[in-house]
Amino acid sequence: MSSNCKRTPLSWAAGEGRDEVVMLLLGEKDVNPNITDRDGRTPLSWAARNGHDGVVKLLLGREDVSPDMRDDDGRTPLLWATMRRRDRVVELLLERDDVNPNMADESGLTPLMCAAANGNDQVVKLLLERQDVIPNMTDNIGRAPLWRASESGHEEVVKHLLRRQDVNPNITDKHGQTPLLSAVERGHHGVVQLLLEREDANPNMADNSGKTPLSRASESGREEVVKLLLRCQNVNPNIPDYAGQTPLLLVDASRDPGIVQLLLEHEDVNPNITDNSGRTLLWLSAHFADDRTVELLLEREDITPDIQSYHIQTPLTTAARLGYGGVVKLLLRHKNVNPNITDKVGRTPLSWAASSGNDEVVQLLLGRKDVDLNISDNDGRTPLWWASCTRNEGAVRLLKARQSANLDPV
Repeated sequence: MSSNCKRTPLSWAAGEGRDEVVMLLLGEKDVNPNITDRDGRTPLSWAARNGHDGVVKLLLGREDVSPDMRDDDGRTPLLWATMRRRDRVVELLLERDDVNPNMADESGLTPLMCAAANGNDQVVKLLLERQDVIPNMTDNIGRAPLWRASESGHEEVVKHLLRRQDVNPNITDKHGQTPLLSAVERGHHGVVQLLLEREDANPNMADNSGKTPLSRASESGREEVVKLLLRCQNVNPNIPDYAGQTPLLLVDASRDPGIVQLLLEHEDVNPNITDNSGRTLLWLSAHFADDRTVELLLEREDITPDIQSYHIQTPLTTAARLGYGGVVKLLLRHKNVNPNITDKVGRTPLSWAASSGNDEVVQLLLGRKDVDLNISDNDGRTPLWWASCTRNEGAVRLLKARQSANLDPV
């Protein structure tokens, strides 16, 4: 006899935790403890799901009970008990040698993955004590128990897993993310530290976009995590992603000056690396008027201040073009800055400043004795021509005050 849900009296009694009723029904000669309902669940599945350990004991006492029967979603009684945090039921099931701790549901989720994701360190410990458990199994999107625990910041679970030497700390999901990358991205400082203590954990493994843990930490403003990563002897701070951006280029310098400082203090960091558009951090900082970062970079002895972007513009050119007097002033103080470098249309910083109407920047550039007022662009136009054409009277006056100005417009 069954209901519209195709549940037998035994199924109902098991699901409700009615121990005495279950005992009576199991005493019937013709009772089948493995009959499933319309969702494929057995009485044991219902009892495990709802945490009725007394009923679970009774059912497991039957020799003909099948403890690993999967329902229509592929979930076994053990998986249900783990998902619902029914720890005592998990213990009872794991005492059975014929219970397979690695059976996954339709999404590839195993009991160990589930317990790891939930932070249930006691169940994780129980599962890892089973010699037949596979700790590196992955679900349908490639996520192993360690990945799931790292993502959620469950430090105790991570500790249990990392004690197993056969646990792979570098296993990746379908996005190419390792457990370390997952923990870094979410700012789980403690988990990051635990993972880095494993000698076989690779701190430089990049995801499918080419971003390393240090890149992700820098990009997301995780200063404490950046500190941890930079302490690793084998960390490479100059690995670019697929856009050519290194950790130094990915950091939001105006928001996270502390991270910029940390990276620049690292002896292996190259401050002159460019992205795929040819832009250095100095160029980007000049472009966004970030005086503080410009000053930090210019203090580096190994800085090359005149590296040009894909527009063939130097940091000085872009700052002069945009009228950023503070940045221009800082750059002009540097002995290696050449104020006469031309861009792809042949214009100098002075040419751009003259046409933008920013008298302060014009005056700053004219303060350099080596500035050349007579350099013509690709169309033969001098800074004075641009100032006159754009009716910037202040710039015209400043330029005319210098006797070397070219007075012959095109």
